[in-house]
Amino acid sequence: MSVYPFAYSSRTGAPIAYKFSALLQCSPEMVSDTESYQGRRWSLRKNEETCLDAFEMKELRKILRVSWTAKKTNEWVLNKAGVKRELLDIVKARKLAYYGHTMRRQGSCLEKEIMQGTMPGARRRGRPRTPWMENIKTWTGLSVEESIRMTEHRDKWRKYVHVVANPRIEDG
Repeated sequence: MSVYPFAYSSRTGAPIAYKFSALLQCSPEMVSDTESYQGRRWSLRKNEETCLDAFEMKELRKILRVSWTAKKTNEWVLNKAGVKRELLDIVKARKLAYYGHTMRRQGSCLEKEIMQGTMPGARRRGRPRTPWMENIKTWTGLSVEESIRMTEHRDKWRKYVHVVANPRIEDG
């Protein structure tokens, strides 16, 4: 496979060469803005997290031009691209940052009440949906009260979000 993948100009039909590194750098930003905005709006269930990972791998395979019939593993694709999976981590970080921003607001506001699930009224029929706060509790490992208390200190919360959203694999 060549270092320069080719695309064809819509105007002239001539091949245009792109470096893989340039495509790999701009692709996560284009995708992550849309996907992370959507991820902030709803609570992520396990199958949606799996879908985000699958989407990221599908886009990497498109950039590298690796067909699914080539029987290459995801690890092979990640090694070939020289990147790691980061879309879900970006969504987690942005959602936790948004949570901290909202919880630091003074007084009671509608957004805060919706996040905490304290809206009056009866719930809908059927299986209960995953609450927004459930993701926050799962990702941080903190109770609701502890997380609200921690969000009051912006710098401390930012450092905590960075640790939670970007886990490091320790050798050992």
